[in-house]
Amino acid sequence: MELSEYFTLVFTDYTLRTITLGTAILGAICGMLGSFAVLRKQSLLGDAISHAALPGIALAFLITGTKDTNLLLIGALVSGLIGTFWIRGMITKTHLKSDTALGLILSLFFGFGMLLLTFIQKQPNANQAGLDKYLFGQAATLVQKDVTLMAIVTGVCLVIVLLFWKEFKILLFDADYTKTLGFNTRFIDVLITFFIVLAIVLGLQTVGVVLMSAMLLAPAAAARQWTNKLSIMLILAALFGAFAGVFGTAISASENNLSTGPVIVLVAAVFVLVSFVFSPQRGILFKQIRFWKNRRDLQLQKTLQFMFDIVRDHPDISHPHAIKILNNFQGYTKGTLKKMEEKNWVQVKGVQWSLTQEGYHAAENLYKQ
Repeated sequence: MELSEYFTLVFTDYTLRTITLGTAILGAICGMLGSFAVLRKQSLLGDAISHAALPGIALAFLITGTKDTNLLLIGALVSGLIGTFWIRGMITKTHLKSDTALGLILSLFFGFGMLLLTFIQKQPNANQAGLDKYLFGQAATLVQKDVTLMAIVTGVCLVIVLLFWKEFKILLFDADYTKTLGFNTRFIDVLITFFIVLAIVLGLQTVGVVLMSAMLLAPAAAARQWTNKLSIMLILAALFGAFAGVFGTAISASENNLSTGPVIVLVAAVFVLVSFVFSPQRGILFKQIRFWKNRRDLQLQKTLQFMFDIVRDHPDISHPHAIKILNNFQGYTKGTLKKMEEKNWVQVKGVQWSLTQEGYHAAENLYKQ
């Protein structure tokens, strides 16, 4: 299937429309909530939560004996929240650093989850087939009720963000100041964390445990390169996530044997790469251009100062010693002299030059600075 054919069928084919809409909504909510994780410097939290959700899925299946998506996601949510609060407890009540706590919970819960999956697969129950899709995701299993659930959660999340916008914003950038204003920082922190866990759980069916953290962080990391304003960052991250979901699904559907989840993550990574290179403020390309410009300006200023010193020390430009210095100097910085001539700082006639009045004043200002 060609990409053009996909975008034609997406409006008429139920399966393609459902998957595309689901991945777009997932990308939007992950991008929006991932912005909070990135700004709070909790990038590894998404990885830990997604892995911590795996035993919850397995236990929910063992308890209920069915593969009802809602029940499995509830189990994942409970397990993810337990893992999250264990991480918080280890950080606050022990001397362990956050990265150590995250690594311990990630490996402990993921190992327990894999053990439960192995146990389930050895049981004489044909109903257990397909649980492993939560490891790497399987977007093709999305149905209308899954998309509806994603849309409802996204709507609730958006309402909460708007209601607590001021509190979220202050807490992100100055937690101590938030306390002095009388806000309940613990409640706000738990609220943000809860919705981050909820977004991760929603994405497990589509992207999977292993890649879910990238879906959460990549759109936010890309958006951070383009702006310093929180509201714009959230909008950009949501758009990047939604476009990654749509284009990743399109590419996966247009080629055979391409898993949707990994392709979506790769498309999101392209957004990150482009942002890292081409964003005006932080992009590598524009940083390099500014570096070249600053180096050129510094070279012009040093050349102007050198000329100014010669003018002061050698008022007679026809002096052989001065001519020798100037000729050697001109030969070494021919391009620089050309740029200075364009700025009307110097006048060059043959092998001799002279400072203009504008250039003289510019040199004097450099010395004053």
